[in-house]
Amino acid sequence: MSDAYKEISATLQTYFDGLYEGDVQKLGSVFHPDCHLFSGTGAYLNWSREQWFDVIKGREAPASQKLSRHDRIISIDMSDDETALAKVNCAVPPRYFTDHLSLLKLDGKWVIVSKTFRMETHD
Repeated sequence: MSDAYKEISATLQTYFDGLYEGDVQKLGSVFHPDCHLFSGTGAYLNWSREQWFDVIKGREAPASQKLSRHDRIISIDMSDDETALAKVNCAVPPRYFTDHLSLLKLDGKWVIVSKTFRMETHD
């Protein structure tokens, strides 16, 4: 595995951990301040990073509820040494997500600049 894939994988692991722990500081370390989140599940959603962080701050973290984790990297597709797209699964049960994360390497660090996701609810 190239260094870039290892670096992207580490960024994605920080995303998974921050989501599970409800830690917006951890999430803020991997989501660019200008990023947006989009979804067409139900009504069209277009949130800023801060809107999403407010949602995370307002809910009980999966870790504190001892919910099982469902994190996995499905794919990482690199266009070049500074542009990548990752497809991942994660969950805040009973909500299960498939995320398409656009990443850029900025100032030597991989950051998520856009998240487009779908969600389904089940037990």
